[in-house]
Formats: sequence, structure tokens, C-alpha cells
Amino acid sequence: MTPDDIRWLRLAIEVARAAREGGNHPFGAILVSREGEELLRAGNTVVTEHDVTGHAETNLVRLLSERLTTDQLASSTLYASTEPCAMCSGAIHWSGIGRVVFALSEQGLYDIVGPAPEHLILSCRDVFAHTARPVVIEGPCPELDTEARQVHDGFWR
Repeated sequence: MTPDDIRWLRLAIEVARAAREGGNHPFGAILVSREGEELLRAGNTVVTEHDVTGHAETNLVRLLSERLTTDQLASSTLYASTEPCAMCSGAIHWSGIGRVVFALSEQGLYDIVGPAPEHLILSCRDVFAHTARPVVIEGPCPELDTEARQVHDGFWR
């Protein structure tokens, strides 16, 4: 990962922190153009919007679908505080976003959260492996593991 990737991931973690402070689950996502310009950011809204699909990445895809072209999406990077779940990975696939970078792995999250029957443990790599559309995936980011975990401290238990 590049220093710019690290910087964007730190900002995604801050979006996650803001989502948590707003009463939601601590997840954040930012879409960045090929030129390094922030295009959109979104946090989780599952609780405040009463919508189980209100994950940060899915919210971002809903917003960007109306604003960006296919070419812009294919050349953009989605930065996520935590590895996108299977639902969010599907939304990323259908949006055409070309690159995903995340700080905390899905397994790292489940280590924090603990076992629950509603978990669908399926890596984004597994989801993207079943598509003909190429998606570059980078993560988790060991350098930001502590920061990415801290936003979850005390939230789940």
C-alpha cells in the first residue's frame, strides 16, 4: 500500500468513527478518483435509517450511481475502514468500481464482535473471484490494524 492509501484509509476510519458517534455501526467508506480526488464518502446508517442494507459501502454505491460514469467508477478506488461484506462486495461489483482497499479484515472484525448467527463470513476476495469484472483488492492493512480495531472498541459487547 502507498502512503496515499494509508491516508485515505485513516479518513475512512474517521468516517466510521463519525457513523458510530451518530448512533450507527462503526463503518466508513470513501471513493477516490484516479487523480486522487475524493468523490464521495458514506458511513453506516443501519440504525438511524432502520435499514439493514445501510452499510457504508452500499450507501456509497447508492450515492455514486447517479453521479459518476462507468469509466469514472472503473478507475476509482473505494477505501473502507473494514473489509466489505458479501452484500457490499456485490454492490461494488455491480457499480463497476475497479479497486478496493480496506484496513481491517472481515475475520479481524469477527474476532472483535464474536460469534453470531447473523454473520455471513465470506471474504470480499471470494465474492470478487466469481466475477469476470476485474477488481483489485488490497487489505488488510497491518499498519492500521490497531486504529481500525479501536473504532469498534466497546461497541459490540
